[in-house]
Amino acid sequence: MKYLETTAAEIPIELLLQADPSIENIALYMENGLVFAAVESDLVVGVIVAGFLTDKKMELYNVSVSEAFQKQGVGTKLMEFVLARLKSQGIARIEVGTGSFGYPLTFYQAVGFRVDSVVKDHFINKYPEPIFENGIQHKDMLRLYMNLE
Repeated sequence: MKYLETTAAEIPIELLLQADPSIENIALYMENGLVFAAVESDLVVGVIVAGFLTDKKMELYNVSVSEAFQKQGVGTKLMEFVLARLKSQGIARIEVGTGSFGYPLTFYQAVGFRVDSVVKDHFINKYPEPIFENGIQHKDMLRLYMNLE
């Protein structure tokens, strides 16, 4: 498995859609985002897209691993690669928004992110179709952070 910084053109849209069901949102952050990938035998199996909030603070906009490669440490290793790369570039804080329950929240907390705030009704107001996980509708978004300094 290789972990590298790449371009938006190298990432399959299906992989991005696993983490964000909005093609419009994806197009916006892919335009100026830094794109990192996990690659196995020339196949992109994981992606993290990050964008600048300030010169020292970034947000993760999309974190996704192909289903066949999930729960094998690929996401964790890709995240470690990205965090080390961003820290070496002088980034002091990373933020991410996620649902208030489910696997993504568990993943982010396991790699060291902490809860900062709650954005009430984010998924209701920002997406035209309801988003469900394990039969439960996502409504509120948790804002998480990690300090790299």
